[in-house]
Amino acid sequence: MTQLLLTLTTALSLLVFGSALADSDHHADSTAFKQQKITEQLYLLQGRGGNIGLLKGDDGIVLIDDDYKDLSSALATALESHGGRDNLQYIINTHWHGDHTEGNLEFGQNAVIIAHENVRKRLSTSQEIKLFNMKSAPYPDDALPSVTFRQQLNLHINDEDITLLHLSNGHTDGDSIVIFKRANTVHLGDHYFAGMFPFIDTATGGNVVSMADNIDSVLTLIDDSTAVIPGHGPLASKQDLAGYRDMLRGTTAEVATMRAAGMSLTQMQAQGLSQQWQNWGHGFIKQPVWISIVNTSLAEQSKP
Repeated sequence: MTQLLLTLTTALSLLVFGSALADSDHHADSTAFKQQKITEQLYLLQGRGGNIGLLKGDDGIVLIDDDYKDLSSALATALESHGGRDNLQYIINTHWHGDHTEGNLEFGQNAVIIAHENVRKRLSTSQEIKLFNMKSAPYPDDALPSVTFRQQLNLHINDEDITLLHLSNGHTDGDSIVIFKRANTVHLGDHYFAGMFPFIDTATGGNVVSMADNIDSVLTLIDDSTAVIPGHGPLASKQDLAGYRDMLRGTTAEVATMRAAGMSLTQMQAQGLSQQWQNWGHGFIKQPVWISIVNTSLAEQSKP
């Protein structure tokens, strides 16, 4: 019975994932993009998939991620108020998942796509996210990143200094954060799900322990006035990000304690996490699934 409930919980999670956080305010309208100005040149766009960063100026438009393919028409409409798709110069993919990269299929002919080298490797081959029963076919050449890097890449455009920094084995094996120096803003991709348990793709190199370590590193790079763009959820602050890091560490410690006591995954899910973490389960990753992700991460960490 407990396993059946877990299966049903996972199935419900998939439905909510497909509608991209429909139970939060983040994606209330899936047919258009909500836009939030951060600076005169930098905007946050929210559609149905991952959050998009948009930098505009005389040199053209830079997009950080580009949502699902079926949102491309709506994204093209959103671009019109910033100069239009013909002014699109660069697309930066923070990682390989389709809710952040499927727009490559539409806009790859308009822009140079930049990403960590593992993103190109994954997008050029068949991929699967078993938790969500999602499979993706190889992307065509014009939808693949044509500029890749291993650790860091700098881009200077629109009087802005942009740094792409690879954070290894957090959400996936190919995640990058995007730092806008002059705007004092950072786009964290899916290293950060604001106010909710994150999805960590352990099958493609993600790990909750590494993610927490990576967030610690990010916190040393930003200050109290930095605008923090999460992969999912509302615009946030350094203080919000620190609270998220504390959740990652705290829930991992609780699952580690249960593992040390010899509890099975089913027993851990039945016991659950302590009360202080209950509010983090309002996104599409519910507590039983989060415990499973943490448990898998800890098992990977314990391998020789």
